[in-house]
Amino acid sequence: MPLSKVIVLAILQGLAELLPVSSSAHVIVAEKLMDLDPSSPPMTLLLVMLHTGTMFAVIVYFWQKWRNTYGQNVAAFKKFVGLLTLASVCTGVVAGAIIKGIEKTVYRDVPHAQIEDLFSRLDIIAPALALAGVLILIAGMVDKQGPKTLAETSDLNLRQAGLIGAVQGLCLPFRGFSRSGATISAGILAGVSRSGAETFSFALAVVLTPPVVARETMRLIQAEHVSGTATLASTIFSSLVGSVLAFFAGLLALKWLSQWLEGGRWYLFGVYCLVAAAVVAVLHHIGY
Repeated sequence: MPLSKVIVLAILQGLAELLPVSSSAHVIVAEKLMDLDPSSPPMTLLLVMLHTGTMFAVIVYFWQKWRNTYGQNVAAFKKFVGLLTLASVCTGVVAGAIIKGIEKTVYRDVPHAQIEDLFSRLDIIAPALALAGVLILIAGMVDKQGPKTLAETSDLNLRQAGLIGAVQGLCLPFRGFSRSGATISAGILAGVSRSGAETFSFALAVVLTPPVVARETMRLIQAEHVSGTATLASTIFSSLVGSVLAFFAGLLALKWLSQWLEGGRWYLFGVYCLVAAAVVAVLHHIGY
């Protein structure tokens, strides 16, 4: 793949990943417009590596906030680790059940079918985007009706953490169902402060990224059309370049997200998702 296309996808991913508008949907649409196959192992690995770049942007951006919130004492840190563990387990259970269910039903007659085969289908991305938009709008309206203080997340309880983790699990199999949009909205609807939902959601994303990267790397290595180490090395190199660019774009996006979230303009992202869903539906209708 030309490096110019990697650069375009990296900037798009970095800007969209940390906003609740589904970066995956944006990148997949861009890949289709550039005649790339979003469901191929090299492209899914590239997408995951772009996520890795934004993961490091999250760590840099939130490090001081995490330290102030969860690193004040041993008890606070242990609670934080416990909540992350619970949420991650819920993510794994929900996502695993959905993925296996789809692979055993929708693709039961397709040899070696994987959930990634769905990633290029705009007819699935469009309704997923719309659903994310509706969820964000609902959370935005509820938040406006009962404004909360920007309290730290030390009040996050097991029920709220489990819910956020389960919602994250719902997002993983479906491109377009924004992970950050859905998990932050779920946190707000569960009574978590805007700042608290954002902080915990992105901490959970940091835990999620490494195993996903490992899965997609193994998928690329095992793919039948990867003819040799030269192809593999080229793909990994392009992915690493993309992840660096996504890191810097992600830092810019995080500043924007925090300002809009804390300023009570969360619902505007929902409006954007609904518009984006309509655009994706049109693209699918005309043959992409």
